[in-house]
Amino acid sequence: METRLGLPQTRDVPRNDGTRRYSGTATASYFRVLVIGDLICSILAFGAVEGTRLALGAFIPVVDLIFGVTLTVLWPGVMGLVGSYRRTAHGEGTDEFRAVTQGGFGLVATVAIGAYVTQTTVARSYVMAMIPLATFVTLVFRHRMRKRLHRSRSRGEYLRRVVAVGHCASVLDLVMQFRRQPYHGMRVVAACLPDPQDRGRTLDVDEVPVLGDFGDVPSVVDKVSADAVAVLACPELDGAALRRLAWGIESRGADLFVAPALMDVAGPRVSVRPVAGMPLLHVQHPDLDGARQFVKSAFDRVVAAVALTVLVVPLLTIAVVIRATSSGPALFRQVRVGRHGREFKVLKFRTMVVDAERLKRVLLDGNESDGVLFKIRNDPRITRVGGVLRRYSIDELPQLINVLRGEMSLVGPRPPLPSEVEQYGVDVRRRLVVKPGMTGLWQVSGRSDLSWDESVRLDLRYVENWSLMLDLQVLWKTWSAVTRGDGAY
Repeated sequence: METRLGLPQTRDVPRNDGTRRYSGTATASYFRVLVIGDLICSILAFGAVEGTRLALGAFIPVVDLIFGVTLTVLWPGVMGLVGSYRRTAHGEGTDEFRAVTQGGFGLVATVAIGAYVTQTTVARSYVMAMIPLATFVTLVFRHRMRKRLHRSRSRGEYLRRVVAVGHCASVLDLVMQFRRQPYHGMRVVAACLPDPQDRGRTLDVDEVPVLGDFGDVPSVVDKVSADAVAVLACPELDGAALRRLAWGIESRGADLFVAPALMDVAGPRVSVRPVAGMPLLHVQHPDLDGARQFVKSAFDRVVAAVALTVLVVPLLTIAVVIRATSSGPALFRQVRVGRHGREFKVLKFRTMVVDAERLKRVLLDGNESDGVLFKIRNDPRITRVGGVLRRYSIDELPQLINVLRGEMSLVGPRPPLPSEVEQYGVDVRRRLVVKPGMTGLWQVSGRSDLSWDESVRLDLRYVENWSLMLDLQVLWKTWSAVTRGDGAY
């Protein structure tokens, strides 16, 4: 029997919580699917290039044909050498796609340099077309496989059963994260808390049972057939205790994940350095100024200028529709707080009635937000056209002008109101060290459906880990989030 992912249901046994246990056999099956798929991608690239050459009347020497077939067969091996089949690279992050790209460029460089050194005549179509095409087709294939894997995990398939070890608040936060984002492929099925008196209780979220304290982790792993143990930051588990825990679960085949105290600092900023015989984490400060910020600013303004040029007619059309369907101006200007607390006027298409700010005082009792934001799912101030514009975030397109002025960025934290900033604590003010963005992690992770704490956490994560590559990922995901219209009101 096979799942919709195309993988056989092996020894994954249904549980009371509706999940099936993650299995090494299922991982091997997914690995085989990737290998076969990569081979097919290289065959398609080879066939497309050779077919084009034949159609153009080119003569293909037998030596070239043999060399092309060899490259085609070796393609999955190249993908393996660069680490694209590592289990940790699948499901999330950019490691898988980065490995495929590196493999393609590396093979191009190897073939080109090898031909030059050996003075061998190699068909340029292999270097200039076949390998780049194989790389592109493989990237598309891997992306589609990842989406199918995410859908399977959303249905409770191929989830790793995790025992969470830490304090109650940290465990609850982890449970919520995994439930909100099932594509991570993990689900907490049991918890171990420091207080032995907690044994037997059930956590409020997902009814996760507490089956022991920190000393019971190995036996709990056996009891629930766990695939992994997640150790959250807590003072009770020092180096010696953590080492003993690792030894205890080593023979059980369960993976060990340890969350550092710096929860939202990404890998590129963290490195392990031996100091006085001890491995110490070195955490680099985020790059908030300098050349990388200059590149980001230049990228933002160029993209904004191009987008405004392309969208000038649709933007004017939307403005005319707004003016024709409700009284008032087409654009709405509002003071927001930008980088380092500087205020500016953000531009948006007007989606509410003209006296919306006055009506807000009447609606304060109906606020559905759990933080400093004001949100109502069925806000009576929104016009009919405004509801459509908000659902697909079209109302925010005029902010491209703010980006062109340098007041905003394409990607960044949500631009707050001055009244919201007045209620910020010290930690939340960290959001103001970068420019606010038209979109951000909050946009692609739930939009208005997010809680205030979750929205702040995502914004702070962006501040700590921003990069141009992260911006490109967010922009790519924004299209999907906007077209679905989820969480927009």
